Amino acid sequence: KVLTAPRAVFAALAETDDLDVDARSEPVLLIVILAGMASIVLTPAWGTVMDDGTVDGLVLVVLTFIGGLFYGAAGYFLLGLALWLGAKGVGVEAPFRILRQLVAFAAVPIALSLLVVVPVIAVRYGWDWFRTTGSDTSTDRDVVVGIGLAFMAWSVALVALGLRTTFRLPWRGVVGALLLAGVMVAAFAVLPTAL
Repeated sequence: KVLTAPRAVFAALAETDDLDVDARSEPVLLIVILAGMASIVLTPAWGTVMDDGTVDGLVLVVLTFIGGLFYGAAGYFLLGLALWLGAKGVGVEAPFRILRQLVAFAAVPIALSLLVVVPVIAVRYGWDWFRTTGSDTSTDRDVVVGIGLAFMAWSVALVALGLRTTFRLPWRGVVGALLLAGVMVAAFAVLPTAL
């Protein structure tokens, strides 16, 4: 429904009844795991995972699932926190849980990218995508990562629409919240290197 009628989904997020909020937890979990798996497949480090001779196809799938759990959870909480702080910065007093759920539903395109990116990798590169010495070139990788980034841009657009619809923010408030959230995300990214 997020892909066909996003305004209706984000308007429903304004409902803070415990029953409504709890009913969203299972779809949110699925979206977060799939989006995490899609993100991990596109990371440069994943391109070397099969360099170790003990990693075969089954182990790769299991590692992708487990890594997707961690990536998804980190993204869900850290991006949710950044968006919550950004929204607070423009005057939105909303529960942290609702903003995390907004991030999760906006991540549906990232989760959906698995259906595009994985078949492209499988057909074009096979296991070479996951090896340093594979037949894929950096240009090939850039094309696949570009596809993934297009899905991520779609998700950012859904976050903007979600902020506008759920909290009835004017566009300048949406832009302000996203800019503040972007500063927080940049701080999260720089913090580990600064320590």
